[in-house]
Amino acid sequence: MAAGRRAPPEPGGGPVLLQGIFGAGPAPGAAACSLSLTARELQVRRAGGCSGGSAGPDAALRLADCVGSAAFPAAAAAACFSLVCYPLRGPRWGPPSRQRLERTFRVSRGPDAEGNLRIAQAWSRRIRELAVPAVPAQDGDSYGVLPRPCHALVLLNPQSGSGRALDDFQAVVQPMLAEADIATTVFVTERAHHAHEKVRDEDLSQWDTLVVMSGDGLLFEVVNGLMERPDWREAMKKPLCILPGGSGNALAASINYYAGYDHVAKKKLLTNCTFILCKGLYTQMDLVSLSTASGKRFFSFLGFGWGFISDVDIDSEKYRWLGSARFTLGTLQCLAKLRVYQGRLSYLPVAAEQGGSSPAPRAGPAPVPNGHIPQAAGTAAPASLPPDSLLPPLGQPVPPHWTVVPEEEFVLVYAIYQSHLGTNLLMAPAARLHDGCIHLFYMKAGISRVTLLKLFLAMSRGTHLDLNCPHLSYVPVRAFRLEPRVPAGVMTVDGEALACEPVQGQLHPRLCRVLSGS
Repeated sequence: MAAGRRAPPEPGGGPVLLQGIFGAGPAPGAAACSLSLTARELQVRRAGGCSGGSAGPDAALRLADCVGSAAFPAAAAAACFSLVCYPLRGPRWGPPSRQRLERTFRVSRGPDAEGNLRIAQAWSRRIRELAVPAVPAQDGDSYGVLPRPCHALVLLNPQSGSGRALDDFQAVVQPMLAEADIATTVFVTERAHHAHEKVRDEDLSQWDTLVVMSGDGLLFEVVNGLMERPDWREAMKKPLCILPGGSGNALAASINYYAGYDHVAKKKLLTNCTFILCKGLYTQMDLVSLSTASGKRFFSFLGFGWGFISDVDIDSEKYRWLGSARFTLGTLQCLAKLRVYQGRLSYLPVAAEQGGSSPAPRAGPAPVPNGHIPQAAGTAAPASLPPDSLLPPLGQPVPPHWTVVPEEEFVLVYAIYQSHLGTNLLMAPAARLHDGCIHLFYMKAGISRVTLLKLFLAMSRGTHLDLNCPHLSYVPVRAFRLEPRVPAGVMTVDGEALACEPVQGQLHPRLCRVLSGS
């Protein structure tokens, strides 16, 4: 059947948009098959089989799994078109993972070689069009899709994690991007702050997306480099993509979770995140502005910590060669020398009204409203960066509608804005990329080592709050302040170490864009 001819509706996939008889492979002697293309799938039937009624196809290739399609001439005046999919396939036990599937079909029934190629091109073009993710209609301003062809700047740290980022990029990522018609410029970092300087000073107009192949620390450099540009508002519209190449890979694990995929790690997580990049759907992401007593200001996408979690993160740096196993070893070491930190913690709860009372911290996740933080009137910060309108100067007391935690001895304080703290730690199951919320956890002194270990084991499943531990508190907030009594311990922002000093932060909604998959 000629390309473009419509056929009656087919069960399971919606109305048929294209239909035809082709060879089931590139070879001249390939068996014939009947293809029906719908908006959701390519249905494959054996030639001469049932063409309608209730019988389903012999195979159905979901276009949601398709990353690319191509048409090309073949021998004997024929032509071919192919499509590459990454369907989820799993073993009998364990989570499914995306596995490559390529199918090629031979076109030989056209009038001549040119006619066959036109038919193959028409099918390939329609497959590519239908494989583009639909932008959610209910929130259209928040989503977009990368163009095709697409040009990506890949910032890669070859020393991150166990040191395999460059090898994994060449073996796993690059072939998938080529199939998806995404051309890459690879920038390999050679020192700390190299990526920061690159994105701060470079003309970014030649790229459609910035891809970070590393741990979370390199993305922290990229975000803050972009925010130092005079044109930061425009630069932050450039979609960012994280590909896991480090030890923690918290944002990559979070995006995998938001996309509805099962928990996976290592190369399976890398394949999932690369698939998300190939599909090209992006959305907005909240950032948090952090200000310190020494006058520094950072923009953070993941979390701020003080105490046990930060100690594990920094103390385990010497075991980086172990990959994610470094955190298990670091946790055991920090449990053995469990520390207590003194300081004052204050926060502005999400539900607090101006001048009203604040709710008590909850022992479990509460519904988080989706929306923007109200911005108070005032002048913008230098270089027109977003003003921290919810934060008084650090030298002044917090407003009366804030909550001040009465206890001043903590094992840990962690403000997280994504679901995952690491590949295997689901800390804030209710978090989303633009939920307008900081998920604040703090653990008071007095907890036993056994209970603390149980909490972290439960965190691998996201059930730690179900234990109702009286020492652990959780509250969704819009802003917070932490004032250590003495400069003891290490603070971290997005996994990077900071000097211990008073710090405060507030959320800025939807300040950047990130490849999301959902």
